[in-house]
Amino acid sequence: MPATFRTVAMRAWNGFLAYLVKFGVVGLIGLLIDVALFNALRLGLLGSDTWAQSAIGAKTVSTTVAIVFNWLGNRYWTFRRHRRRHALREFAEYAIVSLGGMGIALLCLWVSHYVLGYTSLLADNIATNVVGLALGTAFRFLLYRYWVFGHHRADGLSNLARVEEAQRALFEEPPLDPAPEVVSGAVADDVPPGTTPPPGTTAGTPPRGSSSPPPAGRP
Repeated sequence: MPATFRTVAMRAWNGFLAYLVKFGVVGLIGLLIDVALFNALRLGLLGSDTWAQSAIGAKTVSTTVAIVFNWLGNRYWTFRRHRRRHALREFAEYAIVSLGGMGIALLCLWVSHYVLGYTSLLADNIATNVVGLALGTAFRFLLYRYWVFGHHRADGLSNLARVEEAQRALFEEPPLDPAPEVVSGAVADDVPPGTTPPPGTTAGTPPRGSSSPPPAGRP
């Protein structure tokens, strides 16, 4: 039972949990970059009275930078074995999923604030930064793992490696079995192990010049 449990645990770790931990680390760093850059821009990092200093501008810039960082971190660390050969297509799909996760957070906020009537600041934060963040993170992770970086993607490195391995196994000729050893025109299997027939004979025949024993009843 312990061996079976270890096997199941290793499969779960290699197939899902390791990706989840790395994804969480990348996402946490991306969140810190988003928050820090947003506040720096609001304080005038790129100058005063600019679009980047406005709330919408600062959030747009900080979110964009965070998305690019998260893509690079997930491409070259979290899902590096499954990264795609076409990086631009991969990034486009990654951005679509990221925007979908952001849309889930906004939808949770809209339902809480305008449908359910919870209009306090605490309720807004719980709706968008707790419930929305959790649902959006789960949505992004699953689509990153099984769509953007899915092992079935045709241009994914892991899929290309499997295809090359299958082609090698298909087209490589198997080694030929060695031909049975022939001893003086007879197959070696006819000769008892460890013995060699006399010169001029074949396995299973008497030597030349020797007479066969007479049949029973004859002199």
